[in-house]
Amino acid sequence: MGYTNMTQELCNLAQLCRENCQIDPELYGKYEVKRGLRDINGKGVLTGLTEISEIRSYTIVDNDMVPCEGKLFYRGYDIEDIVRGMIHNQRFGFEETAYLLIFGRLPKEEELNNFQNLIGEYRENLPTSFVRDIIMKAPSKDMMNTLARSVLTLYAYDDRADDTSVENVLRQCLQLIALFPLISVYGYQAYSHYHDGNSLYIHPPMKEMSTAETILHVLRPDSSFTPLEAKILDIALIIHAEHGGGNNSTFTTHVVTSSGTDTYSTVAASLGSLKGPKHGGANIKVVKMFEDMKENVKDWEDEEEIKQYLRDLLHKKAFDKKGLIYGMGHAVYSISDPRARIFREFVEKLSIEKNCQKEYGLYSRVERLAPLVIGEERKIYKGVSANVDFYSGFVYNMLGLPLELYTPIFAIARMAGWSAHRLEEIINEGKIIRPAYKSVAKHMPYVKMEDRK
Repeated sequence: MGYTNMTQELCNLAQLCRENCQIDPELYGKYEVKRGLRDINGKGVLTGLTEISEIRSYTIVDNDMVPCEGKLFYRGYDIEDIVRGMIHNQRFGFEETAYLLIFGRLPKEEELNNFQNLIGEYRENLPTSFVRDIIMKAPSKDMMNTLARSVLTLYAYDDRADDTSVENVLRQCLQLIALFPLISVYGYQAYSHYHDGNSLYIHPPMKEMSTAETILHVLRPDSSFTPLEAKILDIALIIHAEHGGGNNSTFTTHVVTSSGTDTYSTVAASLGSLKGPKHGGANIKVVKMFEDMKENVKDWEDEEEIKQYLRDLLHKKAFDKKGLIYGMGHAVYSISDPRARIFREFVEKLSIEKNCQKEYGLYSRVERLAPLVIGEERKIYKGVSANVDFYSGFVYNMLGLPLELYTPIFAIARMAGWSAHRLEEIINEGKIIRPAYKSVAKHMPYVKMEDRK
């Protein structure tokens, strides 16, 4: 069968799938199916309990749900207080945040120093020749693919890969937290060299550096960065480290862990979830949307012109014609996303350092105008506000990070949360997670081959 015939056959088979796999949308309402495990108001179906983090987007007043300013708590601590504490003491906070999420309490100074040293030592212990034999060979254009492939390969280097005791899983998780920045950036360097012809830089990690500093150190040719750059990247890691047990990738962590499988398989599954553009890849969409906006909006200070572009987005006339304003709205938050609030405080400072005030002004106007336009054009069941992806892509762009690393940075941060949830699932010895699906297919009598029409 020739290539043209194979292509046509695949098209025919795909059409057959469409014709025979379409479920009547009305059946979801008839059987009260909560698609996406969420109701029409965005409230999630309760599937488990956790002590790791809490998302608050509403309060109960006279038995009614009333939207409120979004709040995010790590182990009971307000994320905004955590970030303020790091800034007040002028220290990096991602490692402290990881400690809090995994062990359930804030570390004392000696405990934190020991934990940071342990992460530093694990970071220096990437298996011998791993970069050459695994990362440098057949480099992928997608760094999430590189991450997942590398994680699965690390299984072969672990003599206790299938040991799911708390002690061993903790070791594996801490090693992955330490190694994710190296695997991600080295994977990008290999891709950039072999596919784009750029110079190849493989800087060894420095034990005393924080995770944020390590990312910038191994990424940049001269390994240099400013204190503000490292601080803002550290804050990005803190606010992306965890977001409740119900987000897609963390729920994947719980689902796969509940089967009793190994840490590497579990993390690879979570990475596959995070790779999706509806989850970890959302900030890339925001950046590309703004690139299109900059080309089509002549006056970035003209609010009417900006509003018209936003209307064109909603009416599928602009950008990717999907009818979405990327970076606006969230499955849980309504009035505000606390992570976006935190980012907003530092974005302007970085825009001044990077001479990007004009772009910052455009982002600020869109953040203010988009909810108004959405409210005029569509019926909404809850408030709409900027989410964390709205500013994160802009921050990464100002930091000079390549698009290919946007989602891996999310993964580097979220590995802390996944670790906490995997350990929580193991410690509490839950049942295998197996939700129900109702079959709506009609029963059919079997037809012999010679009688099929």
